[in-house]
Amino acid sequence: MNTVIDPDVIKRANTWLDGDFDDETKSAVREMILKNPAELTDSFYRDLEFGTGGLRGIMGTGTNRMNRYTVGMATQGLANYLIRMFPEEKSLKAAISYDSRNNSRIFARITAEVFAANGFRVFLFDDIRPTPELSFTVRHLKCQTGVMLTASHNPKEYNGYKAYWDDGAQMIAPHDVNVMEEVQKITSVDDVRWTGNPQNIIEIGKDVDEAYLDQVLGLSLSPELIRRQKNMKIVYTPLHGCGRMMVPEILKRFGFENVVTVKEQMVADGNFPTVRSPNPEEQDAMTLALSLANEIDADLVMATDPDADRVGIALKNSSGKFILLNGNQTAALLFYYILYSWKEKNLLKGNEYIVSTIVTTELLKKIAEKFSVGYFECLTGFKFIADVIRKQEGKMKYIVGGEESFGYLIGDFVRDKDAVSACALLAEAAAWMADQEKSLFDLMIRISRELGFYKEHLISVTKKGKTGAEDIQKMMVDYRQNPPVQINNSKVILIRDYLLRSEKDLVTGQAKSIDLPKSNVLQFILEDGSRISVRPSGTEPKIKYYFSVIGKLGENEDYNIMDGILAKKISDIISSMKLN
Repeated sequence: MNTVIDPDVIKRANTWLDGDFDDETKSAVREMILKNPAELTDSFYRDLEFGTGGLRGIMGTGTNRMNRYTVGMATQGLANYLIRMFPEEKSLKAAISYDSRNNSRIFARITAEVFAANGFRVFLFDDIRPTPELSFTVRHLKCQTGVMLTASHNPKEYNGYKAYWDDGAQMIAPHDVNVMEEVQKITSVDDVRWTGNPQNIIEIGKDVDEAYLDQVLGLSLSPELIRRQKNMKIVYTPLHGCGRMMVPEILKRFGFENVVTVKEQMVADGNFPTVRSPNPEEQDAMTLALSLANEIDADLVMATDPDADRVGIALKNSSGKFILLNGNQTAALLFYYILYSWKEKNLLKGNEYIVSTIVTTELLKKIAEKFSVGYFECLTGFKFIADVIRKQEGKMKYIVGGEESFGYLIGDFVRDKDAVSACALLAEAAAWMADQEKSLFDLMIRISRELGFYKEHLISVTKKGKTGAEDIQKMMVDYRQNPPVQINNSKVILIRDYLLRSEKDLVTGQAKSIDLPKSNVLQFILEDGSRISVRPSGTEPKIKYYFSVIGKLGENEDYNIMDGILAKKISDIISSMKLN
C-alpha cells in the first residue's frame, strides 16, 4: 500500500539531499523515502525546539533528530543571538560539557568548534561532567553561555542540548524563543561556521572541579554529627553516567567513609547496559543498587541520572524493607532537614525563602510556613526556579528549591538542579537522624504527623510522533472545553488554567488572574482537598497527570495503613478519570 507523504516533509528531506551533507546522511534520507515513510515524517516534519529542557530528541537523520547538523545549526543560531545580545563584549565566552551518552562527546566537540569559529573563547571539559558543574562553570568563568550535551534520564536513543544564559540558568523567554528564531533563519548548513580558530578552544577540568566541590562542601550544616556517623553505610550508583566523577568524592569530603558503589554501573556507557532506562525514578534502574544494599545492610541508597542533576533514593521502612521514595517525598525530607538546621543554628534572619513548582507537593509550602520561611511557586522546569532566584537577588536569601521530578538545588552558586549537592545533604540528613538513633523513615512519619500526610502519584501517557503530539493537544483542548464537574465523587471546586493565566472558583463563581507566565497546564482542585494537574511534557512526547491527596496521621495511626488508604484514593481517582 502506498503511503502519501506530506509535501512539506518531502521538501525538507530534499533540502538534505541537495545540500552539503555527508554521504552517509544522504543515504539514510533516501532509505527513508523509499522504505520508511513513517520514519521520514517523524524525522522531518518539524525542527527540534527548545522546550522546558532545551533541545532534545532521538538521535538520527533529519530536522527533528539530534545529529551533527541540528547541533551545529542550533549552535550557530545561539552564537548569532549572543553576538547580538552582548555587543559590548570583545570576547564572548562559552562553557561546554557533556555526559556519557553515545555521541555526546562528538556533539560537544562540534558545538565547541562552531562557537570557536564564531570568535568565542570556548571552555571545553576534558571528560564527562555533571550538568550542575556546567551551570557552575558558566558563572565561575564569567561566560555568556553554556551548553550541556545530555538527554538527562531519557532512554539511550536520545540525546539533547541544554543551553544556558550568563547567569548559569537554562534559557527562558524571550531568549529560548529568540534563539530558535535565529536557528530558523539558517536555511542551509552552509550558513554554519563549522571550523576555524581552534586556538579558541581551551580544555578545562580539575581546577574547575575543585572550585565546584569547595562550594558544595560549604553547604554542609552538621560536620560534627557526620564525624559521629561516618561509618553509616551508603550505596551509590551513577547509572553509567556523570555522577561517578563527583558524588563519591563529595561524600568522602563531607566525611562519609563507608560509601559502596555499584561497580557495574560506575562504568560510563551510553548504552546503559544494566538498565532498561537510566532513570532513578524507576524501580528497574535501582535493582542492582537495592540488591547490594540488602547484601551489606546499607542505611541509604542513592542513584543519579546520566547527567547527575536528578537523584532517587531508597531507605528502610519500619519493617526494615527498602522502599523507593518519589521526588516529593525526597524533597520533603531534604527541605525539612535543611530548614530545621538553619533554625537550630540561628541562620534564619527573616528574609529567607524556598522555591517549588506548581505540580510539586504542597507539603513544601507547609514546611516553609513551619519554619517561617518565604515560599515561591513557579512553573514546571528548573529554569523557572532559577528565574525566581535571579529576581530575588539582593532582596532575599535563597536556601533550597526543588521539583517533584527528582531535582533539587541547595545554595545559589549553581542555577540548575544539582544531584551532587543533593546526595551530600541527603546523606547528612540520614546521619542527623542516625545520630538520634532514628532513620529517614522516622522523619517521614514525623513530618506527616506535624504537617499532614501528603501522597502524590504521576502517570505519563506516551503519544509518539506527529500524530501523538496532535492527540496530546486535542486532549488539552477537550479538558478546557469540557472540564470535569466531579472526580471520584468529589466536586471540582477550583480550576486553574495556566495557559489562560486564570483561576476560577466554581463555588463562588469568582475568577482571578495567575501571576505566572503562560503554560499549558490545567489544575483541578477537589472538595476533599485532592489536586489533579495535567500538562504535556516540554521535552518528551507525553501528557502527564499529577495526583495529590491528603490524609491525617495521628500519633496512634499506622503510617503504612494510611499510605495504603491514600494510594487507593489515588487509584480511584485514576479510574474515575478513565486513565487506566
